[in-house]
Amino acid sequence: MMKTILHKAETRGNANHGWLHSRHSFSFANYYDPERMQFGALRVLNDDTVAPGMGFGTHPHKNMEIISIPLEGDLEHKDSMGNVAVIKSGDIQVLSAGTGISHSEFNKNTDKEVKFLQIWIVPNEESVTPRYDQITLDDHDRHNQFQQILSPNAEDEGVWIHQDAWFHMTKLDKGKGLKYPLNNPRKNGVYVFVLDGTVSVNGQGLDSRDGFGTWEVDQLDIQADKDVELLLMEVPMA
Repeated sequence: MMKTILHKAETRGNANHGWLHSRHSFSFANYYDPERMQFGALRVLNDDTVAPGMGFGTHPHKNMEIISIPLEGDLEHKDSMGNVAVIKSGDIQVLSAGTGISHSEFNKNTDKEVKFLQIWIVPNEESVTPRYDQITLDDHDRHNQFQQILSPNAEDEGVWIHQDAWFHMTKLDKGKGLKYPLNNPRKNGVYVFVLDGTVSVNGQGLDSRDGFGTWEVDQLDIQADKDVELLLMEVPMA
């Protein structure tokens, strides 16, 4: 029996710090909702906008898989492993915090905002050696098809993390449809996040920035009601 949860865009946590405007799909920092702690191993989904020249000062993380997906602008990353990098739209960044790491993230530009998704996945193994990686993907490869951007396997397309999770992105033209078969339907669910547009997922209508989680299901049936861009995050539910 398919189970679902719907998070409309306007119901997300809303934190506006002036330099940072963040919308939280799950409880984070000062936003707490006991009904919205996580979706399986998906612990954090923050939709962040950072003002020109501003950012997050150096801060620590431990035992978490942290994925950043830039949507607009340029985000500069520095960490305690010596990595210095700039990520922009089309890039995927992963940080396996493991035994512990410190990093900072700043808007590299002084004349425009940077917008990015910050995602935390609970790992299936703790106290691993910290690791950083980033890749650049061709977004043409997600036009009316799925582009894998993350998996548990280092040899697969995209980045990899310490968890049985798979992320895909797609841009569908109005009227197009796709089916997404789960990699592990016995244990996993899928959280769909609409970046832009209007779509139906297993009959549920979704608009821009809506989130929809489903589990105890073998596949998703996705139909674009308008041009739409989606992020699918398949994660273990236990």
